[in-house]
Amino acid sequence: MENIPKFYPNPQLKLMEQVREVLRYHHYAFRTEQTYCQWILRFIRFFGGKTHPRQLGVKDVERFLSDLAVQGQVSASTQRQALNAIVFLYREVLDKSLDGKFAHIRAKKKTKTVTVLSKEEATRFFRYMDGTHALMAKLLYGSGLRLMECVRLRIKDIDFDRKRIKVLGKGDKWRSTILAPPVIPVLQAHIQRVKALHHADLEEGFGEVYIPPALSRKYTHAARESMWQYVFPAKNRSIDPRSGKERRHHVMESGLQKAVKLAAKRADIDKRVTCHTLRHSFATTMLENGINIRVLQDLLGHADVKTTEMYTHVMDKDISRLTSPLEDLDL
Repeated sequence: MENIPKFYPNPQLKLMEQVREVLRYHHYAFRTEQTYCQWILRFIRFFGGKTHPRQLGVKDVERFLSDLAVQGQVSASTQRQALNAIVFLYREVLDKSLDGKFAHIRAKKKTKTVTVLSKEEATRFFRYMDGTHALMAKLLYGSGLRLMECVRLRIKDIDFDRKRIKVLGKGDKWRSTILAPPVIPVLQAHIQRVKALHHADLEEGFGEVYIPPALSRKYTHAARESMWQYVFPAKNRSIDPRSGKERRHHVMESGLQKAVKLAAKRADIDKRVTCHTLRHSFATTMLENGINIRVLQDLLGHADVKTTEMYTHVMDKDISRLTSPLEDLDL
């Protein structure tokens, strides 16, 4: 196995600048960069903001994590996220090992409750969705996409002929899921408008979109091609915080989140409806329609089938439609 040399940040930089330098060297997502930096700053401020992390150790990390659980009442996943950020700081930036297992107070795991919409509720809900937000919501409900998977879709990811969507999911793993026929004409018309917008950007001397660094080096002109543009681009161009280039990024996810919440309220649905509720509803309905759970696991992009199995607890089980194996015997 090839030994990859460790990257050491510029010692002349301030600590947080070093953190960003290392994160960008390893091509962490910008959202991850923001999250890690927030947690590292919070960790430093917990000890007064004047003590350098080099002077702190395992016991101090345990104190911080325990405080998050006891005083902050954070979830187990949030506490784990904070730990990941701190471990990254010590291992990758400070080149300091945090020996031993952490003995902090563990945040309680919250019991996951799955909210799904009935067919009648979904029908009412979509009556109060329109425009681009309606199209995005239908992709969540009709294809089982996560919110950010939908937001980050590229034109090249849509296969109209095979009625498939190629999805870049968690852990940068690709999967394919179905593209519901009712949404195809609307999506095709939408993409034509996106291509026209991209053409206008090119005419003005812009039109470049963010693509992963490795791909941009291999395909030098890819960032300006239509196929790489986001399916749901932002209304306005903005300055990329890393490269300093003016680009058209994808839309902010908050717009769809607000639209979904408002539509559920107007539809008089007495449930907590979020974008993820639409994905839950897709999964549950697919199970009720008889899909094999392993196939559903692939469509949803779950690493473990146990995650997919949670939908079996909320699906409508009509026992009257079941047949006993005894009926198949010739007695």
